[in-house]
Amino acid sequence: MEHVAITSRDPFRFSAVVGEDRTELFAVHAAQEVLERLRGRSVINVSSTAAGGGVAEMLHVLLGLIRGIGLDTRWLVIDGNPEFFEVTKRLHNHLYGTAGDGGDLGEAEHLIYDDTLQPERDALAAHAREGDIVVLHDPQTAGLAALAKQLGCKVVWRCHVGIDEQNDHSRTGWEFLRPYLEPFVDHYVFSDRRFPPDWVSPDRLSVIWPSIDPFAPKNQNLDDATVEAILTHVGLIAGTPGDTVFERDDGSPGRVELMCDIVRTGPPPGPDVPLVVQISRWDSMKDMAGVMQAFAEYVDSGRTAQLVLAGPVVTAVADDPEGGQVLQECWNLWRQLPHAVRARVQLACLPMHDLEENAVIVNALQRHAHVVTQKSLAEGFGLTAAEAMLKGTPVVASAVGGLIDQVIDGESGLLVQDPTDLEEFGAAVCRILDDDDLRRRLGEGARARAIDTHLGDTHLRRWLGVVRALYDD
Repeated sequence: MEHVAITSRDPFRFSAVVGEDRTELFAVHAAQEVLERLRGRSVINVSSTAAGGGVAEMLHVLLGLIRGIGLDTRWLVIDGNPEFFEVTKRLHNHLYGTAGDGGDLGEAEHLIYDDTLQPERDALAAHAREGDIVVLHDPQTAGLAALAKQLGCKVVWRCHVGIDEQNDHSRTGWEFLRPYLEPFVDHYVFSDRRFPPDWVSPDRLSVIWPSIDPFAPKNQNLDDATVEAILTHVGLIAGTPGDTVFERDDGSPGRVELMCDIVRTGPPPGPDVPLVVQISRWDSMKDMAGVMQAFAEYVDSGRTAQLVLAGPVVTAVADDPEGGQVLQECWNLWRQLPHAVRARVQLACLPMHDLEENAVIVNALQRHAHVVTQKSLAEGFGLTAAEAMLKGTPVVASAVGGLIDQVIDGESGLLVQDPTDLEEFGAAVCRILDDDDLRRRLGEGARARAIDTHLGDTHLRRWLGVVRALYDD
């Protein structure tokens, strides 16, 4: 089990974005109440990865803010083998309502799951003490709940995935997890009220939206010249070379040095070419192939716009064995496109060697895009939408999961009611590409919405309700 270093963050930095009054609600009033209720106890978070994906990114920020208000918190990451992550990816897909790789979730899978987590239980016992809060994140860590309860801890299971309406696949996934959770968990936190199974009691449930950090390399302000220089350096556009320096989390300067692995026919587009961009993991639920097909059939004709599908280098995401397969499927579809269309579509694997460098590339791409899409078939939340919205970039998203909570249709972006309807999706993208006034209006609404509802101070104030529920007895 890995112990992740947490850097304390100043909560009063938020005043530059949300004002002093709102900052005090979190940094003074909420913080004081939390410290009084915990009385020296610690908050221990356990996840399956410290790098790659929205959960890890979010924890780096939120746990730093918790340290910043004077509360002791630690972050542990479990170890796992390929068999374990194959089972948990299957669970992940089942909770999203699909069969995933089609494999079983039976006795053999329980054995793999339990055996892998046994040494992690021993490691957790060395860190947790009676009265501490242990927050377990997602299916990979559910098997640690019994041990945390035995140690006398308050046990919270935080689930970032789910489906709007349960089906046979999701029910199978929940039944696999139920014996690890139901007898031991004191409180559940989901991103959406529709996600929990029916055996989760409403009086032990909180709904908390995830959040983004406006100061992180992924979201910090970048001027137009820096955006163009970064995207030119990594090979995504043919712009003007220049300074690619950004500010790291610790305040020191960083520089984009690595380049993207790109599949493309011909030269990169010029800086004035409108880009339609989707950035996400190479995950079947993100439907990157569907975005490509919709662009080819309903967006490309008669427009200068180009499509960029961007995700991480697949070998860098240890807990997601599906990534290489999904990327391969996208390559295969790209090869089948007519040459003229293929020349307007880029598949980009973003470098992951330096996570802050990766983040600032994403930042530049979201700022440069005319439209950012998130055409998920199911979605736990989809923080890439909130990130783009903070930058004033309009979003076209599927009306599923947490995307509904972020995008107000016609005000801060456009929602596609049926994520499998390629024509509806293409029409929404075209509306924004063809109407500069609409694009500006949606961009302004998107930034206001992101600041109002999806920053870390609001997120942690909602966790105060969980602390109250745990320690009011």
